[in-house]
Amino acid sequence: MRRLLLLAPLLLFAVSGCGVLQSSEGEATDSARDVARKAGERLYGQRPRTAEEVGYITSGIEGVEVLRVKGASTRDGDGIEVVVRTSGTAYDQKFDPEPVTVRRCFAVRVSPKSEWREDPRDVDCPDGPRLAFAPPPEPPALPHDELRAKLPRVPEGGLVDEAEVRRAVAALDMDQAILPRCRRAQAGSASSCRWRATATTRRTASSAG
Repeated sequence: MRRLLLLAPLLLFAVSGCGVLQSSEGEATDSARDVARKAGERLYGQRPRTAEEVGYITSGIEGVEVLRVKGASTRDGDGIEVVVRTSGTAYDQKFDPEPVTVRRCFAVRVSPKSEWREDPRDVDCPDGPRLAFAPPPEPPALPHDELRAKLPRVPEGGLVDEAEVRRAVAALDMDQAILPRCRRAQAGSASSCRWRATATTRRTASSAG
């Protein structure tokens, strides 16, 4: 009986120590999850993106490895799911002999239904190395001089004829990646048009004229 009483504090310490170790691992996992959540924040938005674009952007985030990309576009079906691997570290100097570091995998969903700061889903890490993605091509250059020469002039206080602008632009036979975006006139304001040059990653170009 005396021997059991002496062993009781040791057993209590051992159980308590295991609990702290488990807590440190949990904190490290939460830290890894937070890295994946921040990756989702970088990808969040309503602008359509391809799987290649999502993979390229995600792979450039510090501390994130892309292991799998599923889906074709953020606007098709359920959007794109990207599986990432991140790491996290936690340390309790009272109980941990050294920092506890874990590597975990999470699925990040990118679609119009995604919510801001949405929690990534815990998943098993797929086999194989991390994926690499080529940088996107440069968007086509805007033909500023041709646009200035061909677009109709608007008199002082006048309004833009959107149909006339679109006909003039269509006659230039520009690259299909250059998209005209016109804002219709409202009371007391004039219509205006801008052009956006797009590639795999879309970049806004300045308006001509």
